[in-house]
Amino acid sequence: MDVSDDLKELVAKKLKKFDKFFNDNAEAVVTFNRRHNQECLEITISANGTLYRSEEKNETFNNALDECIESIERQIRKNKTRLEKRLRAGAFEAMDSKYFDVEEEKEFHIRTKTFPFKPMTPEEAILQMNLLGHQFFVFVDSQTEDTCVVYKRLDGDYGMIMPEK
Repeated sequence: MDVSDDLKELVAKKLKKFDKFFNDNAEAVVTFNRRHNQECLEITISANGTLYRSEEKNETFNNALDECIESIERQIRKNKTRLEKRLRAGAFEAMDSKYFDVEEEKEFHIRTKTFPFKPMTPEEAILQMNLLGHQFFVFVDSQTEDTCVVYKRLDGDYGMIMPEK
C-alpha cells in the first residue's frame, strides 16, 4: 500500500525515541496494512541479535503507532535488567525511576517437555498442531532437515519460522 510522507515522517520521529536504548546497528521494519476495516501496524526492531516486536490494530495508523511504541517500551522496561547488556551502555541511567513503573519478572519459570521428532512437511506439522489444539508446533522439515516452527497467526493464516542459512 502507499504510505504518505507525513505518516513516514511521524513513524521516524516516534522511533527516534528508541535511540537512547539502541546502538547505531539497530534496524526497524514497519509494516502497514488494512484488515477488516481496521488499520494494522507492525514494528519489528532488531538490535544485537534481539528482536522487539509489536503489532496493533486500530481505527487509524496514528493510534496503532502510539500503541506499538508503548508496547515496545513496556517490553524494554519489563526486561530492563536482562536487556542492559544488550542495549546501549547507560541507556537506563539518566531515566527517572517512575519510568520503570512496570514490575520486572524476577525469574522465568520454564516447564520442560520432550517429544520424538518425526520428519514431516509443513502441512503435516500444521495438521498436527491443529489436532493438538496448540498455537505453534516444532518439527523437523522432511525436505531441508531443518528444525522449524509453524504457528497460527492472529490474522488466521499460518506462519513458519526456519533457520537462516
